[in-house]
Amino acid sequence: MKKRGKRWKLTAEILLTAAVCLAGIWQNTKETAESVNQVEKKEDDQEDKKIAITFDDGPDAVFTPVLLDGLKQRNVKASFFVIGQEAEKYPELIQRMKEEGHLIGNHTYHHVELTRVDAQTEQKEIEMTNEVLEQITGERPVFLRPPYGSWREEILQDMEMLPVKWNIDPLDWCTKSTGEIVRKVVTQAEENGIILLHDCYGPSVEAGLQIIDTLTEAGYRFVTVDELIMD
Repeated sequence: MKKRGKRWKLTAEILLTAAVCLAGIWQNTKETAESVNQVEKKEDDQEDKKIAITFDDGPDAVFTPVLLDGLKQRNVKASFFVIGQEAEKYPELIQRMKEEGHLIGNHTYHHVELTRVDAQTEQKEIEMTNEVLEQITGERPVFLRPPYGSWREEILQDMEMLPVKWNIDPLDWCTKSTGEIVRKVVTQAEENGIILLHDCYGPSVEAGLQIIDTLTEAGYRFVTVDELIMD
């Protein structure tokens, strides 16, 4: 009887120990799951830092294809504000922009400062480019990047077009230094920012791709300007 009593006692102790261990394991598992859920919820609550990269004055026969290749490799969509007479020369580049999901906007036909010409010329500059782009893509542009950032509000309202300005400008047109362009943009970068570059200059195209790589690593997501303006 003594031996049997000892066996029952040992069995009870083993069962109790096992129960305590299982309870501990369950509690640890529960706490781990809660921690994971909290991390996942925190990550879900964090919105991407959106930013748009835009290119003016193209398309360019040499540099625009290089840029498009780089954007495609990175799966990034950009916004191109094209000059009408250049689009007319290189319709295949405009078509490629459309097929690859980039936004195509109007930058006038001859790159004129709209407020320095009369209202009739301003409207003609915009309309000529709209017609060129619509003929190539089958779609009429909605967005206009006014050269030098000036326009007559009433003209755009009548033409049902939206102006797109910028707030990050490295003045890439006056430097050949890729590094300088990258540094200026990266230090000015902010959520919902609109970067102004030009795809008719080699250093600007190279800088644009480096900027995308750097800001992507910093947590930015590149979008087309309509997502910022219409959001």
